[in-house]
Amino acid sequence: MAQYAIITDLNRCTGCLACTVACKAINEVPIGNFWIKTLRIGPNPKEGGTGDWPDVEMYFMPVQCQHCESPACVSVCPTEASHVLEDGTVQIDKSKCIGCQFCAMACPYGVRYLNEEERVVEKCTLCEQRISQGELPQCVAQCGSRARFFGDLEQGVDSFEAPAHPDSLDTGYDDMVTTRVTLKEYVEAYRESDIHHLTNVGNNPRLMYLLRQSYGDHRDRTWQGEE
Repeated sequence: MAQYAIITDLNRCTGCLACTVACKAINEVPIGNFWIKTLRIGPNPKEGGTGDWPDVEMYFMPVQCQHCESPACVSVCPTEASHVLEDGTVQIDKSKCIGCQFCAMACPYGVRYLNEEERVVEKCTLCEQRISQGELPQCVAQCGSRARFFGDLEQGVDSFEAPAHPDSLDTGYDDMVTTRVTLKEYVEAYRESDIHHLTNVGNNPRLMYLLRQSYGDHRDRTWQGEE
């Protein structure tokens, strides 16, 4: 069975917030709430540098539900509203949710919130309504810098896909969204050691981040949750 995830190439992400806006639009996320938050990491001194501009560096990092292998939010849910599907995504059955917010408190990444109007907890679903039809999550489909790729962990991260860039096609938007490129064939070369996860506290987050430059000790602190 497929085990779905997203990898974000942080060397390509420009912090444009297209993923955040596209997610809010298609999922009708309430004003003031977000399923994806784009964080700015830095600016920080370059390794061995003075720390004065322009001897600094920074990057943007979209953070959302990590669709963990062993999600704490599922283990604390008293009604089994939070659950893991066979495809590895973590979902919420709103008909079972009582709004207790135990899951929101248990999440190590702070990516759940209470919908005040419906009194149920919400979060990123990895656009389950789209991927079940063979489409890409909206945040992947609308990433203008082609920094986000979606795929099956069972098939390997090299095979993760994004829409083809319009500059590579002779036709228009419709062809772009139906033509796919893979992470390996499209982005700059990377090593396995360039692929990172958010801090693992026993939940085994599935979503990945690609960052090639060393960024000195600062990058190590980011992935260990010290920011």
